[in-house]
Amino acid sequence: MAILKHNNNSISNVTSFAQVPSGSPVLLSTATASASSSISFTSGIDSTYDVYYFEFINIHPASDQVDLVTLYSTDGGSSYGITKTTTAFQAYHAEGDFAQALSYNTGLDLAQSTSASRVTSDIGNENDEDGNGFLYLFNPSSTTYVKHFMSRASINNGAYAQDEFFAGYLNTTLAINAVKFQMISGNLDSGTIKMYGIK
Repeated sequence: MAILKHNNNSISNVTSFAQVPSGSPVLLSTATASASSSISFTSGIDSTYDVYYFEFINIHPASDQVDLVTLYSTDGGSSYGITKTTTAFQAYHAEGDFAQALSYNTGLDLAQSTSASRVTSDIGNENDEDGNGFLYLFNPSSTTYVKHFMSRASINNGAYAQDEFFAGYLNTTLAINAVKFQMISGNLDSGTIKMYGIK
């Protein structure tokens, strides 16, 4: 086995690390809600990145105790409703320490459904209530495999803190090229969603 020796022996002399992947998220788009029916990302989701990462920050719904949901498209957002199977579990704890639980939530999962998939549940609409978290979409441009996604959210709803986990797959081998976020009912009163690409 040959031993490779670089002529520039000091790290300060190295001019490029082109073959070393950074793995750092690259911000691609930012959208801010203002009494919006939905936020859609209809460009920038392609084979450039292996993973697309969405941050949702201070999501505040117009209606009380409603879910933030996602829909996916294979035609740039002209139509949504990809068949998907998902799973969900959550933990909660009351401010007054009178209730707490960790449970699988069958009311929030989907089985081969074209309905929107949850990213959160039951965000309150009081002035100080909101939801925050992230969603990963893996290899959306693959034309071989189904598309996996997973999310985690922290929300407050009345006097409860909730930690929520959702995951699943889009049952299609077509490339996914658009993602839409909306409340399951009512508008997105305010909040920001950012899309990143990760290689």
